Amino acid sequence: MSQNESESTPGDAVQIVVWDGLIRLFHWTLVFGILSAYLSAKYRLEQLHILIGYILAWLLLLRIVWGFCGSRYARYSSFLFAPKETLQYLRSMLSGTPRHYLGHNPAGAIMVFALLILLTLLYLTGFLTLASIDFGGPMTSLINPVNDQTSYFFRHLHGWLVNAGMGLVVIHLLGVISGSFQHRENLVRAMITGKKNSD
Repeated sequence: MSQNESESTPGDAVQIVVWDGLIRLFHWTLVFGILSAYLSAKYRLEQLHILIGYILAWLLLLRIVWGFCGSRYARYSSFLFAPKETLQYLRSMLSGTPRHYLGHNPAGAIMVFALLILLTLLYLTGFLTLASIDFGGPMTSLINPVNDQTSYFFRHLHGWLVNAGMGLVVIHLLGVISGSFQHRENLVRAMITGKKNSD
């Protein structure tokens, strides 16, 4: 049986593989990576922080590419929704009767794109900070020399984006909890196993 085929047993709901291995790897590596990056910055473990930043940046690049050529539900085309459909979904969430989607629902799609954009900006400002203050990294030759005011602008922007990211994470967690209750499915388990109920 291929990974895209459904699996079922008598009396059970039909289970379909929705999240492929790379999507699950990206998700959980990002969870632990962001936590590690935050702690390494807090405790001034600079070299570890930089290493984690490189790993996560490459992982993000892989996810961006996978959005064009990956499996069905990993592709951006599977969760590009018209504004009207998105508004209808958000209203149905508030009323407690949202439509079930196998892949990302419209609210989840907004979060995915918001996180991808924020992570891109976060890594860019991290590399700009590394280049302008520590004179290292892939952007050194592009922006040096810059004055101190510009250097610290990059650093403060990087810090602000971290805080904004934490806010998005909280919203994401609330959405996962809400979706799990409203659709009667364990979305955390789905991101571990890759499988969701077909109905």
